[in-house]
Amino acid sequence: MSSATHVPDTTPAVTTDTLQSALSDWFAPWVQALGLKVESFQTDEVVLRLPQNPALSRIGGMVCGQALMAAADTAMALAIVTRLGNQRPMTTVQLNTSFLKPLANQDALVTARVLRAGKSLVFGEIDIVAAGDGKSVCRASTTYALL
Repeated sequence: MSSATHVPDTTPAVTTDTLQSALSDWFAPWVQALGLKVESFQTDEVVLRLPQNPALSRIGGMVCGQALMAAADTAMALAIVTRLGNQRPMTTVQLNTSFLKPLANQDALVTARVLRAGKSLVFGEIDIVAAGDGKSVCRASTTYALL
């Protein structure tokens, strides 16, 4: 007979609403101003929509790289939440970004995936595609420290 005791899982359920609420509750006002919306999620993955916005664009309606990097970083934080089940203090250690082509005059879809989550570090990748044609415009890899 086993002496192990069953401990109920008290991790809060992650829902689209809890992730959307996190965008307004956890992030700085300038990140909230990106207007990110949760499109979908599953364990280890979040897809956010970055709406086209002239305030985030430069000449020709091209979305600036800083907005894409902020969206990528934010999406990854939420992807980590799908793994952990709740907010936990964390910080970006590394964000390596490659801009593949300009994104102009359309929304972006930002998909963040947890590749590996250890006790203190989480590794992930992010792909940002043009919502209109699905072509990749930006790829990033990231490392987070769990505090």
